[in-house]
Amino acid sequence: MTISFWLILLAVLSYGLLHTLLASKKVKTLINNRFGSKTEQWYRLAYNLIAVFTLLPILLLPIIFPDKEIYRIHFPWIILTMAIQLSAVIFLYLGLRQTGITSFIGLRQLLLPEDMTPPRLVTGGLYRFVRHPLYTAGLVFIWLIPIMTWNLLALIIGLSAYIIIGAYFEERKLLLDFGDAYADYRRHTPMLIPGMRLHHRR
Repeated sequence: MTISFWLILLAVLSYGLLHTLLASKKVKTLINNRFGSKTEQWYRLAYNLIAVFTLLPILLLPIIFPDKEIYRIHFPWIILTMAIQLSAVIFLYLGLRQTGITSFIGLRQLLLPEDMTPPRLVTGGLYRFVRHPLYTAGLVFIWLIPIMTWNLLALIIGLSAYIIIGAYFEERKLLLDFGDAYADYRRHTPMLIPGMRLHHRR
């Protein structure tokens, strides 16, 4: 493994740490106390914009640094992997529709603040099979990239760690928001892999 591998991995993990902190209730409370309760209207959109614009330079690192190919998926298997990736994109879209695309982006909170309703627990549709279908779809997509290099591997490992750790912290917030309802849902629904159930303690 080269220096670029570790630099990319470190960059992704630093990115994950930053956005995990920004998503925490403690940071949101500090910002609300500093700028007022109206920050709820723009916080989600600002968070997503920060996430996108800080990720873009990291996505360029595998291209900038010297690299070496590890493997390549050839025909006809590439057709299968691309079909699975397309399915992952479709599942991602369906999952976003279930939770509300405009709310996920943050536009609804900004444009319709008077229509802001308390968050609801979604357990139907794709959420019947896993608690985080968006994360599952993302993991499937990135791990089926047909050409794998050392730099891409570092990026994918870092993003995977960020997704899994982020899911853990998100679940802590969901338990605070929904209490016993989410605890019961978590007991009966796998986190990321359909059919895989682990026992959780409150």
